[in-house]
Amino acid sequence: VQLQASGGGLVQAGGSLRLSCAASGRTFSSTAVGWFRQAPGKEREFVAAINWSGSSTYYADSVKGRFTISRDNAKNTVYLQMNSLKYEDTAVYYCAAKDGGYTFRPISYAFWGQGTLVTVSS
Repeated sequence: VQLQASGGGLVQAGGSLRLSCAASGRTFSSTAVGWFRQAPGKEREFVAAINWSGSSTYYADSVKGRFTISRDNAKNTVYLQMNSLKYEDTAVYYCAAKDGGYTFRPISYAFWGQGTLVTVSS
């Protein structure tokens, strides 16, 4: 699976952005997808994940209630709607895919996109 993340940009604190992760290359609808982020000088951290059908989602505590992950398998795309953005959400956001169920562990994901930068100004 080839993944292409997009939708990042500069936004003021309290604002919103929607990230997209477009997939190609093989059957996308059978994969779980996760969003991760990495801020400068920090380790990559889990943000959200969704199962193959979209019926189950999982969020990091830091984004729960503010971010929403969803998918449209007909469009081979997974979305991350980010509301009420905070300065500490500033990071490069990556989408990743794996066969089977989702997990919060980056090492479990076999396929990765190139990342999209989200900058939140305070």
